[in-house]
Amino acid sequence: MPSSSPLPASAPPHADACDVLVVGGGINGCGIARDLAGRGWRVVLAEQDDLAAHTSSSSTKLIHGGLRYLEYYEFSLVRKALQEREVLLKSAPHIMWPLRFVMPHDPAMRPAWLIRLGIFLYDHLARREVLPGSRGVNLRTHPVGAALQDRYTRGFIYSDGWVDDARLVVLNAIDARARGASVRTRTRVESVQREAGGWLARLAGPQGERQTVRARALVNAAGPWAESFLRGVARPAGHENLATRSLRLVKGSHIIVPRCFEHDHAYIFQNPDKRIIFAIPYEREFTLIGTTDEEIHGDPRDARIGPDEVAYLCEQASRYFRRPVRAADVVWSYTGVRPLLDDASGDPSAVTRDYLLESNELPGGGAPLLSVWGGKITTFRKLAEDAADEVGRMLGEPRRAWTEGAFLPGGDLRDWVGPPQRPDTDFERLVQTLGQRHPWLPGPLARRLARAYGARVGLVLGDARSLADLGAAVAPGLHEAELRYLRDEEWACSADDVLWRRSKLGLHLTAAERAQVAAWMAAHAQAGADDEMTMKVDTCS
Repeated sequence: MPSSSPLPASAPPHADACDVLVVGGGINGCGIARDLAGRGWRVVLAEQDDLAAHTSSSSTKLIHGGLRYLEYYEFSLVRKALQEREVLLKSAPHIMWPLRFVMPHDPAMRPAWLIRLGIFLYDHLARREVLPGSRGVNLRTHPVGAALQDRYTRGFIYSDGWVDDARLVVLNAIDARARGASVRTRTRVESVQREAGGWLARLAGPQGERQTVRARALVNAAGPWAESFLRGVARPAGHENLATRSLRLVKGSHIIVPRCFEHDHAYIFQNPDKRIIFAIPYEREFTLIGTTDEEIHGDPRDARIGPDEVAYLCEQASRYFRRPVRAADVVWSYTGVRPLLDDASGDPSAVTRDYLLESNELPGGGAPLLSVWGGKITTFRKLAEDAADEVGRMLGEPRRAWTEGAFLPGGDLRDWVGPPQRPDTDFERLVQTLGQRHPWLPGPLARRLARAYGARVGLVLGDARSLADLGAAVAPGLHEAELRYLRDEEWACSADDVLWRRSKLGLHLTAAERAQVAAWMAAHAQAGADDEMTMKVDTCS
């Protein structure tokens, strides 16, 4: 690897040195850090909160091309996303799997011929190996029609995929760390100064300690904060303007209600305002309904679901379901803020979900900056690949892409099930093998652990030969061994990290049980160290 450039004159001699500083621990930041580290660059990733604490844990949790984007003529975006679906499904079959969607036909919304045309394009814009094609369905006789009102007699079924979005982020961070990156959560970037030889960054750690990092290149993957980062944190050299783009921050809210139907298909509902919502099987006992599109202003941290959004989602779902969905049914809700590139569209739903990578260099090619604008979770891997290509170009060190066809941590099931066949059936074979190797594991717990950790489940179980060997059950189905693993290996510091991001166990526990998890995490917090860097990976306070 070429040697790094000298420290800028203002850099203290103890500054940590790296090739690339990545700002932002959402899906794009972690994906970029993983790709860069896998190409051999020294990477530091700084995230002000927990991994996936904001937008990347608050999506509709779909790996999809975006059927509705065809209506806005976003053919390139849809094709790119469709190409990525099966790449992702194969990379981590424990946290991503195929999902069939039912679209009941409402003649007042769109004519049947238009829907058939759209679904035909959706089937054929990219090659499919795992996902089955679309077909029409008689809702009067098919089981998926039982939950719907009698006026819906025909519909269409097509394929997309499901993803545990927050775990996808964590797996990218784990892989980045395994390939040499330093992942620093709860670490705020207070300032970055552009110098002739690179970037000098000053960071504030989780307990207020100050750290300094010198980087040859800077990647701004701050999501909803990408624009404000350039305007308020990044200090240019001279009088250059680093913030040349604007974001539109669009709030997307979701509600969780008790299960509305018994089968494993999801629904896509067309609304009179030309928007759509999904109703998706969720955590076995629930249905996830979303999303909304509301433009917001101000700090994305302050975004919350409003009563009007709850009413909207309930009203639109109730137009289709036989049993109405009411606000009183909502057991949980969440809101994410999508950082969409401002394309002057008047309708937030019509703003493009595609991404733009913007490069900025000093004359002569020094101190490169790459800013990530927009994007969606389905295209994160391709975005990261394009970003790493561009960083390599700006550094004058092009290196080969590698992530297409690579497994994410826990996704390579061959040691458990032999040669891969299909992602969905491979996972079921994993569950079966896990039960055979550890017959003392209760079936529901074995399936949950397999879903969360895939081939890494052995790291959670360790040498356990009985349920008692996993330690005390801090909450039903959640043992000390798993909490220790999440603390030591996945940057979990709080009950929220465990119950709402690393898992969704919070939905299944009482308030008292959640408090028990919080008490355990507070009592057992410890500082973890990154073996490859002198700086702490994270400190739980």
